[in-house]
Amino acid sequence: MMPLQALPFGLKAELTPGAQVEALDPRAWRLSIPAGLGGRYRLAQLDNYSPRRRSAFPHRAPFCLELEARASASSLPGTWGFGLWNDPFSMGALTGKALRFPALPNTAWYFFASVENCLSLRDDLPANGPLAATFQARRKPGARLALGAIALPLMALSAGRRLLRRFAAAIVQQDAVSLDIDPADWHAFTLAWQTDQVRFTVDGRTLLQTKIAPAGPLGLVIWIDNQYAAFRPDGSLAYGMLENRQPGWIEVRNLRPCEPASRGA
Repeated sequence: MMPLQALPFGLKAELTPGAQVEALDPRAWRLSIPAGLGGRYRLAQLDNYSPRRRSAFPHRAPFCLELEARASASSLPGTWGFGLWNDPFSMGALTGKALRFPALPNTAWYFFASVENCLSLRDDLPANGPLAATFQARRKPGARLALGAIALPLMALSAGRRLLRRFAAAIVQQDAVSLDIDPADWHAFTLAWQTDQVRFTVDGRTLLQTKIAPAGPLGLVIWIDNQYAAFRPDGSLAYGMLENRQPGWIEVRNLRPCEPASRGA
């Protein structure tokens, strides 16, 4: 392994104990987490927004990146992926880094989630597995958010949670598609973000082109962790840290900016 040098896009490492980010060569990196029991968070991450304020995140549309990636197994406990987001739930709280007030999500990324996850507010979209996905939330959702806040006490009831899930789906637009790939193999990924569309291309095939585009500014993140979260159609909630019996890793290479996809191409 080589010493970790300056990374593209100003990326810096965020690590929990035992996790590593290592340079395989000047254009390739491995992010790894150790094996361990459930209940303790394990994260290896590269990002370029800590410890910035959310309003100072570095990326705005148009923006395009491409990279090649693979994982140590076809399915890993927890989540991993790469792309753009506004860190809506201030994940720094889990690593002792920057804390921010929660915000509605704005995201465009490739997301790989084990079966314990259910990360869709819509029943007609995939909620785990290999995904390309976007979330778009208005900065001022207005009356709908106020109604949802009034309904928060109903979270104690499954019917109330189903109601709030519908409220959330009305406030936060999303789009997603399952990826018909084996994540353990090398694949080439492109993410092209315009103000009014996002295009996801894998191995030269456009697998999702959506008008549900996030609002910036956003930060770039590449990560692997053992976390799961689920807000299921029946209203049940689940969250935690999974056991991973084997160390897990992802490798990324040839990370670079590209020209945004032309409209309607």
